[in-house]
Amino acid sequence: MSDLDAIKLAFDEHNLFILEIVLGFVMFGVALDLRVDDFKELVKNPKPPGIGLVAQFIVLPGLTWALSRVLLGVGMISPSMALGMILVAACPGGNVSNFITHLGGGRTTTSIGMTAVSTTASVVMTPLNIGLWGSLSADTSAILTEVALDPLDMLRAVMLMLGIPIVVGVFLATRYPNLAKRVHPPFKWLSVIFFVTFIVLAVKANSHVFVPYLPKVFGPVFIMNALALALGFWGARLSGLDEGDQRAVSIEVGIQNSGLGLILIFEFFAGLGGMAMIAAWWGIWHIIAGLSLAFWWTRRDRRRAGTGAEASRPG
Repeated sequence: MSDLDAIKLAFDEHNLFILEIVLGFVMFGVALDLRVDDFKELVKNPKPPGIGLVAQFIVLPGLTWALSRVLLGVGMISPSMALGMILVAACPGGNVSNFITHLGGGRTTTSIGMTAVSTTASVVMTPLNIGLWGSLSADTSAILTEVALDPLDMLRAVMLMLGIPIVVGVFLATRYPNLAKRVHPPFKWLSVIFFVTFIVLAVKANSHVFVPYLPKVFGPVFIMNALALALGFWGARLSGLDEGDQRAVSIEVGIQNSGLGLILIFEFFAGLGGMAMIAAWWGIWHIIAGLSLAFWWTRRDRRRAGTGAEASRPG
């Protein structure tokens, strides 16, 4: 066990329950913007979200496992940090991805569709990927064995936190569209604000523990997040998607639901320090990275527009 695993974060059952409630409300807010017809449209035009989902749930966990083996080999991370990286990679898209995609000039409909499908698929794919990739190596498999992780228990937990809020939200949005249309905007913003505030306060409460170990988790999270953003972007570009879809897929693959990750870590892994620190810092860093990328895209768009206007101006 590394010294990082010996730390204890100030995150008790009360905090865990609050985070589960907040996450449920966030997912309910996302679902209020969806209709059953939206899923039918995805079936008619499945290529953009399909490419993103393959990148997110199949390629990314595998690449993250390979990256974790390299970082373990050079002594940059511990086995618990490696498992934390795998767990984060197994989570669905984050709840702020739609906003960041819109801000960065990406195709928001693709982003919303990916969020909906990936969150729904995560009920099965998240426990499956954690169990599969975590068990491939002896050091991470030992942690799974020690906690006696039952994928069915995790499946039930994910269903309660994500599945039920999404089903209820989609039902209300389909059955009572006018009500959902009025409630969705304020509900979405309030839920995101509550979620971000909770994460910030949790990190602040643990700053005496978090700050000394930040240099240790910064590098792995930075590399993994850059890999995820690049995977989404280039996977979409090489598949022939246009730039709006490229940006949407990049953000969706690079923004993971770290709130779900933290809940799973504290519920199934007793808040193991290495795993918790990876997920906690990811929750902050992926927003910084996503907003930075969106800002760079919009600046580039303005430069292109300016160049085009300059070129078309009479001499």
